[in-house]
Amino acid sequence: MEILSWDEVEAVEADEMWSFVQNKENQRWLWYAIDHNTREILAYVFGERELNGKNEAFSELKTLLEPFGITTFFTDGLSTYEDNLKDFNHIVGKKNTQHIERKNLTLRTRIKRLCRKTICYSKCKIMHDIVIGLVINILEFRLRVAGLFYRFGA
Repeated sequence: MEILSWDEVEAVEADEMWSFVQNKENQRWLWYAIDHNTREILAYVFGERELNGKNEAFSELKTLLEPFGITTFFTDGLSTYEDNLKDFNHIVGKKNTQHIERKNLTLRTRIKRLCRKTICYSKCKIMHDIVIGLVINILEFRLRVAGLFYRFGA
């Protein structure tokens, strides 16, 4: 696996995915960004989807992406991106977000908690974030967490 240096990422695709905890009224959002060229996840956070003004989850994601020196964001037309990416080259449209939309489908297939209609759901936010975070860390960052599964008895 090739390790990227901080200055190699110029453009990212950013998107959000909806899920829920307990019932569909308790929405939980996964915000993440992928390298536009390599299609690898660079950072992700969980939070709310606040549409007007500053979004805490997206602001946290931007903070995690700062070391990469990103100059261009490719997103969909969500107002959160318009409000929070004024200092960047921000390009809206489906043409440049195809890779992250494909990643959304892959994550939904592999993590049933991200499916829109499913019988698999989380009962608390902590476990919801841990399960999805573990799968992303295993699949995307190739982290070994075998000892963790052994301790929990899975």
